Amino acid sequence: MPTGGTEQESSPGRTDGPEPAGDGLLVIDKPAGWTSHDVVARGRRLCATRRVGHAGTLDPMATGVLVLGVNRATKLLTFLVGADKEYTATIRLGVSTVTDDAEGEVTATADASGVTGEQIEGAVAELTGALEQVPSAVSAIKVGGKRSYARVRAGEDVELAARAVTVHRFDVLDVHRPEPTGAQHVDLDVAVEVSSGTYVRALARDLGARLGVGGHLTALRRTRVGTLDLSAASTLEQVEQDGAAAHLVPLARAAAAAFPVRQLSAQEAIDLGHGKRLPAAAPGRREPVAAIGPDGRLVAMLDETGEVARSHVVFPAP
Repeated sequence: MPTGGTEQESSPGRTDGPEPAGDGLLVIDKPAGWTSHDVVARGRRLCATRRVGHAGTLDPMATGVLVLGVNRATKLLTFLVGADKEYTATIRLGVSTVTDDAEGEVTATADASGVTGEQIEGAVAELTGALEQVPSAVSAIKVGGKRSYARVRAGEDVELAARAVTVHRFDVLDVHRPEPTGAQHVDLDVAVEVSSGTYVRALARDLGARLGVGGHLTALRRTRVGTLDLSAASTLEQVEQDGAAAHLVPLARAAAAAFPVRQLSAQEAIDLGHGKRLPAAAPGRREPVAAIGPDGRLVAMLDETGEVARSHVVFPAP
């Protein structure tokens, strides 16, 4: 069970705790049963700093890529939150739950054994591309200043507005039909690539609804956030054993791995550090740009959507 939320933080005067970490990203392979807050709390202890945040929540049942920003790298998290994400998941057709996943109370069942592969393929196609998706009612979206999931747990009926999302890829990898034991559900192993703000459990719910049998998510693993995937991830046990510094992706390398890069001259680096604006190197670029100085240091994150590059955030030399 997670213990990160209950452990005391290392104090600056202690010498028997972990060494303070530098600035960078820590890509964690989150275990099942942990909240994202649990992982952040453990990350604070392992990195000996309170300046730790994450780039997008994972539900407790989910596993996989959870990106932590440490110290000054917390400023990069705003940009990573908006990155596309990839998941593998298992969808159970024939059972609906109040949470649209396996952690919620079952609200309805139906016989899904007669659903054909062709019907599944057609429904998946309808849920691929630009969509208006209604998030799960037990999401962290705030309604009147209070989290939607808190309102649901308090017994309120919550209706959230649809939001524009994009499902870039929705592939059915395998179909599991139970042996003839009386079970009427069907399980689908799927892989999805989605824009920020897309709820995979809402995809499971909507797929079941389109097939007329209901559905929910029984397993979820995030395999990528932006360009950071499982190959860059470490377990909490590995970080505990090796020390955070051994797994920390340094600030400039983290930015260069996740965003387009603009190499600065020495004078441009000085100018940006003093708050001056530069001509955009590639006007019209939609993504944030990592401006790297000649010394390899991350100087700023730039907005180059216009003719003049504006600094989203500047990273002064330590």
